[in-house]
Amino acid sequence: MDLGLAGKSTIITGGSGGIGRGLVLGFAEEGANVVIATRDGAKGQEVADAAKSLPGEVIVVPTDVTQEDAVESMVAKAVSAFGPVDVLVNNAGGVFHPRPFLEKPREEAEWEVNLNIWGVYNCTRAVGRSMIERKTGSIVNITSNSALEPAAANQVAMYGGTKGFVMAFSKGLAYEWGPENVRINCIAPGWIVPHREEDVGEGSFWRKYGYEFFGTPEAMAAAAESGEALFNVASQPIRRIGRPEDIADLALFFASHRSAHLTGQLVSVSGGAYMP
Repeated sequence: MDLGLAGKSTIITGGSGGIGRGLVLGFAEEGANVVIATRDGAKGQEVADAAKSLPGEVIVVPTDVTQEDAVESMVAKAVSAFGPVDVLVNNAGGVFHPRPFLEKPREEAEWEVNLNIWGVYNCTRAVGRSMIERKTGSIVNITSNSALEPAAANQVAMYGGTKGFVMAFSKGLAYEWGPENVRINCIAPGWIVPHREEDVGEGSFWRKYGYEFFGTPEAMAAAAESGEALFNVASQPIRRIGRPEDIADLALFFASHRSAHLTGQLVSVSGGAYMP
């Protein structure tokens, strides 16, 4: 199926590893030209190098999405390289560290608000002006099942709250910008595991505590396949771990003309862990 994304100017934030890596490679495979906006420029370049054999061109622009000036500069570089932005995937986000809410220092909570809320705000405003002027564009916001399922927000209530904001923000803006032919949709990942330990950068939650808590990607995949209790996979209707390409496939659909009549929608990619 031709998604019509060849040559489309695309920004993917947090594109240096994990879900971001899957997004970048997926869009590049469809021929989209991709700017990886990430704080980890070295890991971002590894992803860009992995995409060299694919039809789309991929460049890295080191960016802290919590800083408005940095985002404006990144978007200007994207426009210079590939033309006006057609697609924005707000993927950058994360948990500082899971812990009971009453034990969570305010600076950790503020870190999560800055990244998960202000990062989306900054990037959406920076590309939105041109999209509105041109009356075309697709924004895909990566949220989380932590905003949908209470159990998924256990020990990460603040993170779940920030992702809940992104969902509500997306619906409101989808309604406001719909008449301008600018679409905004959300993807809520469930348990998505990288294929290899090295597929994520030092800033990833996998590096900070994920692998220590849950084991290597290979161990998690083996546990799920053998039917062992692994996080929430044992209770999912589809009993396997999700992979970055599971998110990328839906993001590609939302970005393409194949979803031209969809906006303000939310889909959980979680093996059925969440069913509205």
